[in-house]
Amino acid sequence: MFKAVKLLFLYTETPLHVGSGSSLGVVDLPIQRERHTNLPMIQSSGIKGKLRSAFENNGLKGQPDLMKAIFGPESSNASDHAGALSPGDGRILLFPVRSLKGVFAWITCPLVLSRFARDLQLAGQSSTWSIDFNQVIDSNALVPDDCQLSIDGSIVLEEFTFAASNNAEVNKLATWLADQAFPTGSEYQFWKNKLKTSLAIVSDDAFKDFCQFSTDIVARTKLDPVKKTVETGALWTEENLPGDTLLYTPLFACDPRVENKPKKPNGTDDLDAEEILEIVQRHLTNGHARLQLGGNETVGRGLVATRVFGS
Repeated sequence: MFKAVKLLFLYTETPLHVGSGSSLGVVDLPIQRERHTNLPMIQSSGIKGKLRSAFENNGLKGQPDLMKAIFGPESSNASDHAGALSPGDGRILLFPVRSLKGVFAWITCPLVLSRFARDLQLAGQSSTWSIDFNQVIDSNALVPDDCQLSIDGSIVLEEFTFAASNNAEVNKLATWLADQAFPTGSEYQFWKNKLKTSLAIVSDDAFKDFCQFSTDIVARTKLDPVKKTVETGALWTEENLPGDTLLYTPLFACDPRVENKPKKPNGTDDLDAEEILEIVQRHLTNGHARLQLGGNETVGRGLVATRVFGS
């Protein structure tokens, strides 16, 4: 049974392609999506694999026993025991959309925020905002008091117009996300300030549609090295989650499942679930706050800034 939980926030600094394989639809290589909501997501196996790789090559290099305790043994010995760290699926929280004013807005919706509040409680935290979602209808959006997106009481996202209703609770939400979810580096101060003036809560249906039709679609080709023409069948399209998207995943931990447990830094007490999450948090804070997730690493995809939150 899991004994400790924290949240890992993932902020995409470049477009992210976490693929679901080939498709019969318009896009040849779509991104992963939840079956029941059709919202973008990242499967937990990809997150755990990247964390393992990052720790193995950096923070826990030369500590094989600790690596096995946290992540489990290599696949050839997978039956020995399970790892103590269990990430959940990456869930979307904020999605960037073009705006007629203010360049772009971050949008979210009641469904996403309600699920996030549930996951916060799972991590031993509670939300500091209380938003009346009954005010969120298809043609209306809740925005902060100091909204920089509004034009004569309306905001225009892509080609769609929403009546903008200023709401003090949205201020609290934006401030909390800026302070607790966005990366901590000084280079993010501009983006934190922008979030406090460029956040919009739209309806569930509007959010779902934006997440479906406003992702990045890129056409790619493979050229014949001699003729410099496109090889037969070597033209395809890929879907990417845009840069400046905010996702999160729960990090669950239990006590190590190995007989001879590694020790805490004090050298006497056995490693436990809380200390495992502290190790993860320290590693991602001390110089390794960025990960590369998904495919197409060699063309700049998938650079993600991280932040761990939880008591």
